[in-house]
Amino acid sequence: MGKLGDFFAKFNLTKISPDELTEFRELLIDADFGRVYADQILEIARKTERTDLQEQIITSIKESLSHAPRSLQISSERLTTILITGVNGTGKTTTVAKIANKLKLSGKSITLAACDTFRAAAVDQLSTWARRISVPIVVGKENADPASVAFNAVGSAIDEKSEVLIIDTAGRLHNKENLMQELGKIERVVSKVSPIDEKLFILDGTTGQNGIAQAKVFHEAIGITGIVVTKLDGSASGGIALAVERELQVPVKLIGFGEGLTDLSDFDPDSYLKNLFT
Repeated sequence: MGKLGDFFAKFNLTKISPDELTEFRELLIDADFGRVYADQILEIARKTERTDLQEQIITSIKESLSHAPRSLQISSERLTTILITGVNGTGKTTTVAKIANKLKLSGKSITLAACDTFRAAAVDQLSTWARRISVPIVVGKENADPASVAFNAVGSAIDEKSEVLIIDTAGRLHNKENLMQELGKIERVVSKVSPIDEKLFILDGTTGQNGIAQAKVFHEAIGITGIVVTKLDGSASGGIALAVERELQVPVKLIGFGEGLTDLSDFDPDSYLKNLFT
């Protein structure tokens, strides 16, 4: 992620040569801004011949992002329900545990729901995390209807007076139509009992522009309210967090940067852009 900062530091910013513009475009594409977004940023570089070019680019990127709240929407008066979606392999189940741990450390009582019932490994993994952070978890039988597990989890969370319910779901995108129907059913069943406050999409930060296409599928199906970008540790592809938010106009709320329970941070565009471009 330091390459963009190095680019700005190496020459007089009052004028950029055509060769430097080409280099800048390649750096933006390598950083997973995508070609269309990179070309829009490049137009600013072409037109701006001032010493504050770096600031102008950062300002333009910020203006292109979502203006929706970035904090998780947590109710103080009733059960808060968070639905976690995303493609298998993106770090979804681990992110459920990270969010649960983060909220528990803030003083909230948590219940987890293992609704990826067609993957025994996913249920086992989430159960292990639940034991580690000492929070209750609701599971169903193997191949059970995910919506029924979610429904039972809402009842259990209310009975136990949990403040937050986090529902882990399947992500078999190769079976897209069935998956979207399954997510829609979970959403309908849960909403009859308790409002869903957040529908978070987990985006693997190393998948590049394909991750944006995946996010669009989930957004069209259930209307995601926030994005969590994972696997950003040591990655040169930091632009993906900005590109996906610009494309969907859905805020990135959290970023994951490691495998530990505490390796999850609130997304702050100002500090993120500063780290990316300086």
